[in-house]
Amino acid sequence: MIKRIAVLAGDGIGPEIMNEAKKVLMAVASRFSHTFEFVEALVGGAAFDKSGSHLPQETVRKCEACDAILFGAVGGPVEFKDDPKWDCAMKEAILGLRKAFDFSINLTPVRVFSALRNNSLLRDEFLSGSPSILIIREFAGGIYFGEHSTRVKNGNRVARDVMEYSESSIETVVRFAFESAMKRKKKLTCIDKSNVLDCGLLWRSVVERVGKEFPEIKYNFMFIDNAVFQILKSPLSFDTIVTDNMFGDILNYLSAVFPGSIGLVPSASFNANKFGIYEPSGGTAPDIAGKNIANPLAMILSLALMLKYSFKMEKEAMMIEKSVEKVLDEGFRTVDIYHDGMKRVSTSEMGDLIVERIKDS
Repeated sequence: MIKRIAVLAGDGIGPEIMNEAKKVLMAVASRFSHTFEFVEALVGGAAFDKSGSHLPQETVRKCEACDAILFGAVGGPVEFKDDPKWDCAMKEAILGLRKAFDFSINLTPVRVFSALRNNSLLRDEFLSGSPSILIIREFAGGIYFGEHSTRVKNGNRVARDVMEYSESSIETVVRFAFESAMKRKKKLTCIDKSNVLDCGLLWRSVVERVGKEFPEIKYNFMFIDNAVFQILKSPLSFDTIVTDNMFGDILNYLSAVFPGSIGLVPSASFNANKFGIYEPSGGTAPDIAGKNIANPLAMILSLALMLKYSFKMEKEAMMIEKSVEKVLDEGFRTVDIYHDGMKRVSTSEMGDLIVERIKDS
């Protein structure tokens, strides 16, 4: 099977972790007799240096001609945020890709690897049973894509950001969430702020309507402020979560508490045609870029999501996940998850170890 993959490594640690994902994918290709073609394209600061744009049309065209997109990270050091190279880089590149391909559904699987229970920021008694949560987030609407304005009124600056959702846009995500819940524990939690926001009320009404089509699913509602507390206090009471763009953004970063590092949290985003982009949940980490110490596992696990969702290669995806689990069980750690008694490895060494486990499987 031949698949073309757009590779957008981006900035910071993006190229480093992307290299490891490519190595792992080539090992999978060899093991299962697949052919994967990499189509390299520029994005973020790397693209700005060459074209003056954070998302050149050439990059969009290359992505259109591929079967899926692998994305690294975009953005520069905080102290240079006003430099034209970095100003609006994330907004123009990341939001630009979402708009160009209508990536309206984002999913983030959160799990605690048994070998990393001591790394989790949660107390051990909260982790009994190894919680696994799937966060499904609306990704192309809401307050991030609404009207934004700042004006002066009576000598004071007044900012305004508009959250807007249509019933149809909510239904797309909600239906995907119910379908996903059917493949898991048949339990779905909708997280909103319907006691304050009309958008929240609309979300609830759509969930209730679509829920009638899935009588096997037990669903409930929870306000975002209570949900943050309950997820940390009783993670095993959650399985599949569906929410809007902003609240999902918050929950995705909260999810790093479970494995103990954002470098372990993968993500995937899709449009209505199931075309997807796969990326780690973390950022560019410019302070460690080029030092070969970044954790590539979120990028590699995002690769597994690509195989599973875009290419329907379940065995291959599972082999990557099992290989990651095995390497962790053997005590290998990058610096972000290292502690005394473990075997500290570099970015490239971690990738090599996973490649070896795939070859030995």
